[in-house]
Amino acid sequence: MTCAACVNSVEGILKKLPGVNRAVVALATSLGEVEYDPAAISKDEIVQAIEDAGFEAALLQSSEQDKALLGLIGLHTERDVNLLYDILRKTEGLCQFDVNSVRAEVEITFDPEVVGLRSIVDIIEIESSGRLKAHVQNPYVRSSSNDAQEASKMLHLLRSSLFLSIPVFFMRMVCPHISFINSFLLMHCGPFRIGDLLKWMLVSVVQFVVGKRFYVAAYRALRHGSTNMDVLVVLGTTATYVYSVCALLYGAFTGFHPPMYFETSAMIITFVLLGKYLEVLAKGRTSDAIKKLVELVPATAILLLKYKDGKYAGEKEIDALLIQPGDVLKVLPGSKIPADGIVTWGTSHVDESMVTGESASISKEVSSSVIGGTMNLNGTLHIQAAKVGSGTVLSQIISLVETAQMSKAPIQKFADYVAGIFVPIVITLSLLTFCTWFVCGTLGAYPNSWVSETSNCFVFSLMFSISVVVIACPCALGLATPTAVMVATGVGANHGVLVKGGDALERAQNVKYIIFDKTGTLTQGKATVTTTKVFSGMDVGDFLTLVASAEASSEHPLAKAILDYAFHFHFFGKLPSSKDDVKKRKEDAFSQWLLEVADFSALPGKGVQCLINGKMILVGNRALISENGVNIPEEAESFLVDMELNAKTGILVAYDGDFIGLMGVTDPLKREAAVVIQGLKKMGIYPVMVTGDNWRTALAVAKEIGIEDVRAEVMPAGKADVIRSLQKDGSVVAMVGDGINDSPALAAADVGMAIGAGTDIAIEAADYVLVRNNLEDVITAIDLSRKTFSRIRWNYFFAMAYNIVAIPVAAGALFPLIGLQMPPWLAGACMAFSSVSVVCSSLLLRRYRKPRLTTVLQITVE
Repeated sequence: MTCAACVNSVEGILKKLPGVNRAVVALATSLGEVEYDPAAISKDEIVQAIEDAGFEAALLQSSEQDKALLGLIGLHTERDVNLLYDILRKTEGLCQFDVNSVRAEVEITFDPEVVGLRSIVDIIEIESSGRLKAHVQNPYVRSSSNDAQEASKMLHLLRSSLFLSIPVFFMRMVCPHISFINSFLLMHCGPFRIGDLLKWMLVSVVQFVVGKRFYVAAYRALRHGSTNMDVLVVLGTTATYVYSVCALLYGAFTGFHPPMYFETSAMIITFVLLGKYLEVLAKGRTSDAIKKLVELVPATAILLLKYKDGKYAGEKEIDALLIQPGDVLKVLPGSKIPADGIVTWGTSHVDESMVTGESASISKEVSSSVIGGTMNLNGTLHIQAAKVGSGTVLSQIISLVETAQMSKAPIQKFADYVAGIFVPIVITLSLLTFCTWFVCGTLGAYPNSWVSETSNCFVFSLMFSISVVVIACPCALGLATPTAVMVATGVGANHGVLVKGGDALERAQNVKYIIFDKTGTLTQGKATVTTTKVFSGMDVGDFLTLVASAEASSEHPLAKAILDYAFHFHFFGKLPSSKDDVKKRKEDAFSQWLLEVADFSALPGKGVQCLINGKMILVGNRALISENGVNIPEEAESFLVDMELNAKTGILVAYDGDFIGLMGVTDPLKREAAVVIQGLKKMGIYPVMVTGDNWRTALAVAKEIGIEDVRAEVMPAGKADVIRSLQKDGSVVAMVGDGINDSPALAAADVGMAIGAGTDIAIEAADYVLVRNNLEDVITAIDLSRKTFSRIRWNYFFAMAYNIVAIPVAAGALFPLIGLQMPPWLAGACMAFSSVSVVCSSLLLRRYRKPRLTTVLQITVE
């Protein structure tokens, strides 16, 4: 594909196919994503439809879990193919297979309940006695291989074109000044001059052999009612070539030799191929982020084999793509962890910076979770694979980056519209240019001295019109947005900021309000109980037992803090030192210590209620207690107000209709919270805090970090209403939350940012996933969006300015004033480099660096 018109053509054809529900095509990556019904259409028919439209296509991967593409080593002869067929037919659980002996591949469909992918690979090797070896084809490696093949093919064509074009250019520009060579070239071979015949032969090869790809692509585009850059190249070069052949024949039979421009068509094709080769190389660099992420996963893994009694029988090195859930893998110091899993043996430190962005290494021991692709630093670990394939954190990150790169930013609609009308307009301008110059020349509107002695008015006009066709470049417009979005999403992933699409990237630049959830977003999400006060004759231990029993069934962060506090109150100093023993003793203690609970219910934004010993217990905020008609003593109210003014959350407890006590819980603010809030204000963004906590606590927290606009005692569903109220005047509103209980608000916001996702990457409601639990990434996300769209605007400016300036110059607008005439071959060179310049402009985003808070706040560090 060469421009946005190609993308529109392919997407249009795919969407018309029966059974195709959705089709998205990306120019910058040359990838398409098609959602289709296999019962209505096959993948081969989809590929064929794309190829009929004038493009080469191949299936890279399928989302179906029971399908795999295996590469084969040793598949050389017909005998090998027959052996493979025999093995596959006998394999139990293998439903279907399709062998491609040319590519040495086999596509298989299997029943995962009967046979695993690793078993199939092992069966092929064992049954063939080692003659055949199978491996899973990595779609990313294959995609990179296709990119390399495309670059290699383009380089081969460029070399061939240069090899043939340089002699033609040499004969035209240099040989006339070397007398003995010029004399030889002017010698006749029949009615033709030797020099003219040599040019004709060399250029014919360039035009129809090297340039065949342009003719094929232009024909297929026109056949489907669309136009693209190939149409312009074919029109310009064919017009030059046909005229030159006619001039050659005319001179041979009349003796009068008009000027010929064989070198023009050859040089145009050469420069276009040079531009396409540089463009392929540059576009390859825009997808470096995904390549780096893919390379994080090791190619192989050490599988620990077990006997039936569970003892280890040995080790075996396997392809990392063949790891299955439940496999126990050995990870040596200095090697990468091959899959997400749980440590079953050993201790070490793991560098997770490549995935989470956290620079400090993290200690891992038995029961610790590990992320595939991270680096094991200093100890041997045994891990049990929990998630493999598309379920791993790294695969989800890659999938998010790919999805973002496939998506289109709304600003792209401009380029799509222009692409649809660009080529017809250029052809019209070219014809208008020819007619204007020819008619003016015929009527004597300009002096004959403008036309050289060996030329005439027709040739003079034709060269201007060919230059117009050749210099126009729709590619630059088509590449302006997708290449910048590709680079930006990759850069974001490297900084722990995952963008879900170009539309989210575009909206984030215009954010006016940014809403923060309090718990877990502005605070560390590690609530601790700091105060316990009993206002009845009940013992503190009995009070804590009651409250802990009620909260044991709740998943709220405050419930966990209360449980931990109560547990340590009862068992401090009574637990063994071994961690395994502590865990076991803790489980035993909970089963013996907590009271039996009945009719438990969690009340969002209020607390919990249940029956203990047949009596109702309420644990929650002031609203829950008041709604149930429980009076709060003045002493308790005064104590509660003091806590709230000190940014502590009060947990009130009522039992059997009487108020019995309260607990003070605090959740420390993140150390960067206040500075980030100030930084957002400097960027012209208004921060708002929305929380379900009480007003006094909310205001105390807001004052500490510098937020003036606070909305407290808001239920989870009410956060979305706050966002809608701010959107009424057309403002763009962002929401920053933890991605779980804030899902309605994240979905309602123009830009949803899920922060501190850790290993839970695939959060559907959010537009941005900020992998690290760091508020600074909010500034990074908005700053990256602004820088990206600033770059896109510059790309559009240069692409539009190029065409607006270049086309009139090529048409001869400056010729009457300063005698500037652009030869068609030079116009071809300008066109070739215009699209390369746009891609290189987008590549400058790779130099993006996160904004330093000292810079944002305009602080000078002495």
